[in-house]
Amino acid sequence: MHQAYVEHANVTVRDLDEVKNLLLCALPTWQVRGQGVQDWFGKTIRWLHVGTESSYIALQSGGEGAHADWRSSAVGTKHIGIVVASLEETLQKLGAAGYTPDHWGGAHPFRKSAYFLAREGLQFEFVEYLSPDPSERNDYALP
Repeated sequence: MHQAYVEHANVTVRDLDEVKNLLLCALPTWQVRGQGVQDWFGKTIRWLHVGTESSYIALQSGGEGAHADWRSSAVGTKHIGIVVASLEETLQKLGAAGYTPDHWGGAHPFRKSAYFLAREGLQFEFVEYLSPDPSERNDYALP
């Protein structure tokens, strides 16, 4: 029996290439694994699947309006969290490409993270776990 996992999330964006570039900059082992153009209920959109062979983020163009601020109580996605092997290396790659963290994750002895906003407001959290033990990594009683 296989354990369930998230295979993909589908997100509509205004600037498809900017979000793709942020992801591929931070995650050089990821790739565009599929792309195309299609009619989306009367509107022509581009779509990309960005990720690995087993999981990805489905991005589609055609987004309208402003993305809700992550600090608001508006309905919608606040951020997408992605585990990385080294937060420091990820920060260096993103910094070299002109991206700066929006804010840092909370203090925790077994994980650290930083949040980045795509220009349109879609937020990604890059997380490095500092312990292989799930009970330590997932201890929510710690700060």
